[in-house]
Amino acid sequence: MTGSGGQQGPVLGARRYLVSFVGLGVLVALLAVANLCLGSVHVSVAQLADALFGGDRTQTYAQVIWDIRLPRLICAALLGAGLALAGLLLQTFFNNPIAGPYVLGISSGAKLAVALLLVSIGGLGVVTSWMSVAAATLGSLVVTLLVLLVSRRAQAPNTLIVAGVMVGYVCGAITDFVVTFANDASIVNLRNWSLGSFSGSSWEDVRTVFVVVVLASLLVFLLSKPMGAYQLGEAYAQSVGVNVMRLRVAIIVLSSVLAACVTAFAGPISFVGIAVPHVVRRLLGTSKPLVVVPGTFLGGAAFCLLCDLIARTVFAPTELSVSTVTAILGAPVVMSVLLGRQRGRA
Repeated sequence: MTGSGGQQGPVLGARRYLVSFVGLGVLVALLAVANLCLGSVHVSVAQLADALFGGDRTQTYAQVIWDIRLPRLICAALLGAGLALAGLLLQTFFNNPIAGPYVLGISSGAKLAVALLLVSIGGLGVVTSWMSVAAATLGSLVVTLLVLLVSRRAQAPNTLIVAGVMVGYVCGAITDFVVTFANDASIVNLRNWSLGSFSGSSWEDVRTVFVVVVLASLLVFLLSKPMGAYQLGEAYAQSVGVNVMRLRVAIIVLSSVLAACVTAFAGPISFVGIAVPHVVRRLLGTSKPLVVVPGTFLGGAAFCLLCDLIARTVFAPTELSVSTVTAILGAPVVMSVLLGRQRGRA
């Protein structure tokens, strides 16, 4: 745009952001209502309103909403948002559009750590949600550091992805080995959890997830401006006063914590961390972290709410794993990104 169009650019951009954020907010609200109403026990909108706003909670539909669907909904939304932000952080850190917790093996490392925790002391009945998050964070940090060492030795993006996939396979193999020697109760719990699912979420889980994801997401948002400078290169970031080393450490820690929290409560979930940031960037028409971070938070929440709804209802009463649905919906986005990169090189 030239002339007066130069003045309209920021205005049009702001309007696009506003429309996009309103649209994402409305989508999250609609999906939340659908998740609360649809299922093996159908709940009407009137019954939903009655249950949420002071009705008789002894009614069956009210118990279903408060004891099962509402904590599951909140966990799905927050964990989806956290996983999407973890993917955005990793893509920024490695400057690789297909970097993500699942692809780089970070989720597998968290899964292995939680499996070791459950098998070693789970039979004693003393595993708390905070212990699971701590173990998953440790596992994800270890794998992240391994991938980071590989990235320093091999600059090629393809080598980074292959290394992440290989680390994921190794962690998966060790997890299977651990499960082989677990007692029957642990095996059932591990297998159900390892498929990826938001089922079984409790209000205790909601409290832990809320604290971890919301706090980490706020810290990510506070890093938006330094991340924007970092996207333009380390030299530029340093020239405008960004402590690059501290920023890199913060990105690694926050992405590991977010990915670990998701794995601890829902198991490994694929493609969310890769697909959602790309969809949000296209929707907003920008890569500015100050705008993309909150958009990715809402986008991740909406995507996982949609996937969880599909997993619960399409083949009811049989429930699919959430990771199956996220792979089906997220894989085409990743393919489009890869094809776009190939066309760009041609």
